[in-house]
Amino acid sequence: MSLRAARQPQRQRRVLVVEDDQAITRFVSLALEQEGYQVQTAANGAEAIAQVEQELPDVILLDMLMPVMDGWEFARRFRERWNRKVPIVVMTAATNAQERAEQIQAEGFLGKPFDLDDLLAVVERRTRGRNSTLSP
Repeated sequence: MSLRAARQPQRQRRVLVVEDDQAITRFVSLALEQEGYQVQTAANGAEAIAQVEQELPDVILLDMLMPVMDGWEFARRFRERWNRKVPIVVMTAATNAQERAEQIQAEGFLGKPFDLDDLLAVVERRTRGRNSTLSP
């Protein structure tokens, strides 16, 4: 590693949690913040689009069944505008979480209820190496 790279400050990796269940949102946000992530939240897909227009996160954790704009519509609009710049991880209580993820071509999935270790592992895997240092 060069001295210049060693001196560049690390920035917090950003996670957008799109979930209408406030208890799950609080749990996920607290767990990720304790691990050093910067967390933004949205209660539905429309709020998430507004958040993403302000700043692209490093990963999106996406519930599928939400009011106003569901996960399918959010994913369609997001991919239409930003393509695959940010990985999407589906969080769902559906019997087959992998199938839901495949429906929107997500990069990962978490079946609810999920284990804290599984949450941290999937977020780490999907954010590793993504813009981990500030530009000079």
